[in-house]
Amino acid sequence: MAELMVRDGTWSFDGESVRIVPGRERGVHKLRQDLGEFTVPLAALAGLAYEPARKGGRLRLRLRDGADPLLQVTGGGLPDDANPYQVAVDPGRVEVAEYFVDAVRQALMLEQIPDGPCDRYLLPGPSVPLSAAGMDGLATFDGERVQIEWRWNTSETKRHWGPRDFALADLAAVEWRAAAGLESGYLRFRTHGGTERLKPEHDPNSIELWGFKKESGTTALLAAAVAARLPHPSGDGAPAAAAAPALAPPAQETAGTAPAEDHDALLRRLRELGELHRDGILTEAEFTAAKAAVLQRFQPGG
Repeated sequence: MAELMVRDGTWSFDGESVRIVPGRERGVHKLRQDLGEFTVPLAALAGLAYEPARKGGRLRLRLRDGADPLLQVTGGGLPDDANPYQVAVDPGRVEVAEYFVDAVRQALMLEQIPDGPCDRYLLPGPSVPLSAAGMDGLATFDGERVQIEWRWNTSETKRHWGPRDFALADLAAVEWRAAAGLESGYLRFRTHGGTERLKPEHDPNSIELWGFKKESGTTALLAAAVAARLPHPSGDGAPAAAAAPALAPPAQETAGTAPAEDHDALLRRLRELGELHRDGILTEAEFTAAKAAVLQRFQPGG
């Protein structure tokens, strides 16, 4: 077992996977904390490097292309302090970091893990439900539907379209881009057959982003959660989330009833919704709508 404890969190490696637990100290980026604890299987890794610096250094975990929906949708747009796959190493932890690198590299070599792209996601993506705010709108995703409510400062074009509501089956892809220079970023939901590309401030399927604030980090997590449930970009046509190893295969159902596993999942979803509402992340209206959608699934034929 190799373990590295730094301000940004704790990384541990047991020979089969890297477990990442974010730090809770003040100054640790909100995206890391919102993402929470997660595990990266060895098969998803392409490499690991320690980059020395005058004071400590930086440890970077490199994943295979297409292995993680968060990296897939952000396309390298996450800043260092928000990227969960890299951590700053204090001077007193340099030897531990080097040992950690050696342990992971040896396992990759012994298991002969390829470093080429993946044809399916090997990580399940962020947990849902999620709510994320941009400059001109608020998006929510409960695992099945994406909804967008506009703020007071949205453009007339978007206000003309009104609130947006998409089922996963309506979506061909989700895109996320950070702001760059004078160009605003966006969280965009592309529908099947849609070809017109408007600027984010006028696109009714986009939320405009400006800078990488705490809210922008949450929009990246929401985009990753949606991407994890859409077909993988490799083009095999299979739903991405169904292929992720961290998600259990669907159990056989009897007509009109849900299996025990589904009931447990729905109960967990209700608890998560209650926590988000209590913490002020979901408004009363958002909580009521999401709760009603979950309760409907308990009903026969729901």
